[in-house]
Amino acid sequence: MTCRRLLLAGALAGLAAACAPPPQQPAAVGGPFSLVDQNGRPANEQILEGKWTALYFGFTYCPDACPATLQSLAEAKREMGRKGDRLQVILLSVDPERDTPALLKTYLDNAAFPPNTIGLTGSPEQVAAAAKAYKVYYRKVGEGEDYTVDHASMVFLMDPKGRFSKIIGHGTPPAEMARIIAEAMGGRA
Repeated sequence: MTCRRLLLAGALAGLAAACAPPPQQPAAVGGPFSLVDQNGRPANEQILEGKWTALYFGFTYCPDACPATLQSLAEAKREMGRKGDRLQVILLSVDPERDTPALLKTYLDNAAFPPNTIGLTGSPEQVAAAAKAYKVYYRKVGEGEDYTVDHASMVFLMDPKGRFSKIIGHGTPPAEMARIIAEAMGGRA
């Protein structure tokens, strides 16, 4: 190939690379938040550091998805054995109007849920900011005392540095949850 052809080929390759769309980066999931836990103590994103975390956005009046997910997480932790001790579970309420710290504390005392589950709530603005950081959909449906909250129902697995690791889809059986979490931790359950 002549020098002229090489220069032309190089210029065309450079032009094609410049015109090509940039590679897509995964969406950033997570970020700063400022809430309170079920004991009324301030909590922020640092609560995710030091342990693997299963973070679930739900609410105490949820009739099905929320209690089922928390029960599945409890079973997954048991199935993981000693590795399950390295996993903390957090329920971040998307119903700040009703889910007070005291109500979260009572709700999370359910023996079917993972022991030591952390409940987080805050003002509507604080909850909205946390949901936005995690790209979580939720919306109040209905009026009066019997309203419900339509919400995304997946578990965010966060690593011990507070970084997003993966999503565990709604309805994932406990044994599969245990496998997914254990693999992310670096091994089998």
